[in-house]
Amino acid sequence: MRIISGIYRGRRLQPPVNLPVRPTTDFAKEGLFNVLNNTIDFESIKVLDLFAGTGSIAFEFLSRGAIDVTAIDSNHRCVEFIKKTAETFGATNMQAVKSNSFVFIKHMVSTYDLIFADPPYDLERIEAIPDLIFSSVLLADAGLLILEHSSSYKFEKHPCFDSHRQYGSVNFSFFKRQKSTGG
Repeated sequence: MRIISGIYRGRRLQPPVNLPVRPTTDFAKEGLFNVLNNTIDFESIKVLDLFAGTGSIAFEFLSRGAIDVTAIDSNHRCVEFIKKTAETFGATNMQAVKSNSFVFIKHMVSTYDLIFADPPYDLERIEAIPDLIFSSVLLADAGLLILEHSSSYKFEKHPCFDSHRQYGSVNFSFFKRQKSTGG
């Protein structure tokens, strides 16, 4: 795993063996960030990475200049790896928090401009994640939710669905809060 672009470009993430993770492939990560490069001003956003695992996506946002990055994972070893890596990089605007992502969504009151969620592909409640995010205060009004998932899930009918991209076996669904039309 390597960081593709930004101030940490080319640095490799070397997590300990036997972490219970399925990191986003470099191919999929590169495709995702090629899309985001055309739509996001990285240096003005706060990012939340749910189900962060190794923190690969969080570090990519951090490398590209995100002003604040929070990585959430329920596994203590993953959180410790993210903290140690952030310290090695000298990153002071990165927080790693040990928490169940569903509990975090329910109880957190901070607001983020972009939320990336990469739950285990076999997670039973994966379909609920967009509704949980949009019913919380986590996502800013003009914010973007990106959900990584397998091809067995389809989100096109969700009212906040915006677009879908596929890179090999990795699927990203993009969601935006729908603006009210008033009346």
